[in-house]
Amino acid sequence: MTVILALDSGAAVPLTWGMANPTMTDVARAAGVSKNTVSLALRGSVRIAAATRARVVHTAQQMGYRLNPTVACLMAELRQNRRPGFQATLALINGHEDRDAFTRHPTIPIYVAGCRRRATALGYALDEFWLHDPELPVKRWLSILRARGIRGLLIAGLMQANRLPARLAPVWDQFPAVVTGVRTRQPALSFACADHHGLALTAFERALAAGYRRPGLVLDPVIDELVEGRFTAGYITGQLKLSGKRARLAPFTALREARQDLTGFSKWLATARPDVVFTLYHEVERWLTQLGLQVGRDIGLIQYEWRADHPHWAGMDQRNDLVGEAAVDMLVAMVQHGDKGPPACPRATLITSQWVAGRTAR
Repeated sequence: MTVILALDSGAAVPLTWGMANPTMTDVARAAGVSKNTVSLALRGSVRIAAATRARVVHTAQQMGYRLNPTVACLMAELRQNRRPGFQATLALINGHEDRDAFTRHPTIPIYVAGCRRRATALGYALDEFWLHDPELPVKRWLSILRARGIRGLLIAGLMQANRLPARLAPVWDQFPAVVTGVRTRQPALSFACADHHGLALTAFERALAAGYRRPGLVLDPVIDELVEGRFTAGYITGQLKLSGKRARLAPFTALREARQDLTGFSKWLATARPDVVFTLYHEVERWLTQLGLQVGRDIGLIQYEWRADHPHWAGMDQRNDLVGEAAVDMLVAMVQHGDKGPPACPRATLITSQWVAGRTAR
């Protein structure tokens, strides 16, 4: 029995009801497209127009077509082992106040490298933009993004605030977007970042296992606020493992003052008497040396963001390159599903950090 299905687009699609085990060829014939188009549409490929994808998916559902899981797994493996062709272009937006942060900042280039590596592997091109470009009003943004065929937005480098410019709201409304490194509040977008709470707790546990009993924290409150207090949360959770409350030290947060005068930092050291310090800043090693302490012997130092340019440090490698890769994976999935605008329930991907031993701690 053949029935004519009228779709919203006005197209008429003949469907065969009661067909046992319909094939992809049957779906292609019913939808009036090629078998390859059916295959791409059912995988959510952006190479197929959104209206055609919807028509193919609807036709397959009406016919009761189901992918053979064994064949699907085999084809996915074959596709993975060959270099993909060009899929689409994504915008890689520098959210830092420095126009050249993608090359000059100590950590942002690591995110960018991961974004580029994963985008290339998936067949996507990246066009770079600067979030704070004074020569790009919102209409110009939209015009350029459309002219270049941009399908989604990757935002990297937010280091001062987790709110995006309100004047660019039409941009966030018309494209899918993913943030790397932090969670944004206005607008609330899906994001990929290191598990800051987990890395701080792991660092604390490593310090305890090494025999330290008075761990201290040196951290700029601006950075901690940017990650919604997750660094201090992990530190405080670790302190619950200490037997005495006197060993639970308050963090030192006057970083700006210490960069001008070490008096406050020196007083904190004398009062708190930490035997190991967690921090994000390599300059702390220099401060301790200036105050007459030998790092690694008199006091331990553990870096919350270990980097290869300081290999003698002990600390947590946040694997921000994997954060960049994860952000691309999230954005590509959103592009393939036709998503756009801030999601009702933003998704998060957290990357586990890795401990790196070094000379600055036992």
